[in-house]
Amino acid sequence: MATLDLDENSSTYQVRSYQPGRIQINEAIYSESIIITPHTLIEHWQPQTVAAITTESLQPLLELKPDILLIGTGAELVFLALSLYGDLINHGIGVEIMDSSAAARTFNALSAEGRNVAAALIIR
Repeated sequence: MATLDLDENSSTYQVRSYQPGRIQINEAIYSESIIITPHTLIEHWQPQTVAAITTESLQPLLELKPDILLIGTGAELVFLALSLYGDLINHGIGVEIMDSSAAARTFNALSAEGRNVAAALIIR
């Protein structure tokens, strides 16, 4: 017989669902890119595509100082410009790039473990 454990995720923000064009954080639905940590939500993150991500648009992430940054690139995996990726690494941030669905699932798993994780999610 399987044993079930109570989910004791103490995160303020959790991804409830994602599909291209919309993401549900707790009870709210968003249709624009966001930045999320277990206890911070930044709505209306400016880049709406991976190509629009700039050094300036990554500044809020540097200020959050996550140990792990998940970059969700929308419905498909698209790699970040190497110079931007290098800047994040040089700040001591571990970076994982994946489609936004995978990034949302990974965010929930890492936040449930109490990890210092941030996710920058392209929604479209």
